[in-house]
Amino acid sequence: MRIPDAPIKVEVTDETFAGVTYHLRGSLVPELQIEVSGQAVMFEHHTLLWKEHQVGIELRKLPGGIKRKIAGLDFFITKTAGSGRIAFSRDWPGQCIPLHLAHGQEINLREHHFLAATDNIGYSFERVQGVRNMLLGGSGIFIDKFHASEGDAVVWVSGQGNVFEVELDSGEELDVEAGGWLYKDPSVTLSSHSLGLKAGMFAGDHKLTWNRFTGPGKVAIQTMYIEPLESEAGGSVGAAATGGVAGAVISGLLRG
Repeated sequence: MRIPDAPIKVEVTDETFAGVTYHLRGSLVPELQIEVSGQAVMFEHHTLLWKEHQVGIELRKLPGGIKRKIAGLDFFITKTAGSGRIAFSRDWPGQCIPLHLAHGQEINLREHHFLAATDNIGYSFERVQGVRNMLLGGSGIFIDKFHASEGDAVVWVSGQGNVFEVELDSGEELDVEAGGWLYKDPSVTLSSHSLGLKAGMFAGDHKLTWNRFTGPGKVAIQTMYIEPLESEAGGSVGAAATGGVAGAVISGLLRG
């Protein structure tokens, strides 16, 4: 197991990959600035910080629409149209990590940590199986999956706090606090585990729950976790607005 001594380096100036040039500015709450030309960029609308006037905004429909809607997830995503500069940020301190994917590569991302991506990438989701992941894992029941199916692509992700990338050999296991992981290779499997802690006859039982990652491949660890506002969706009212009554019920059950 290879554990780095320092967080991922994110100081980037004039980096060009997959048809776009981008810049990362700031250290506390980083700004991702992208120069859009021939290659469009997709993003969640609430991550938009500013744009040049001539950059247009369009909708892109996502696959698995009815399943996403029932779960309270976005049915559409926004993307750029035209050329110019556009910038994004998240509402928490941390690091913006650019993930360069060669044609055919895939990355699995914790939901609600996607910042932006080149529009030539496949974007789907995976349901995390198992009752313990649903009710105790603390990581939600969906993982965002990005697949570079149409050439090289970039996914920009937003980690909370500092981000460390751990490389696991085949069969190696790493237990991570349920809010502590950011992304992983698809070759790394994820499962949820709980340990019962006895506190005495009158103190009741307690459970410690974590996500177990099994290699081979890399997994990124974030050093803090703030529940994203969009995952709360303003409580059951917000969930009902985005995913219908079923979405609100499911959302409420999964959050206890």
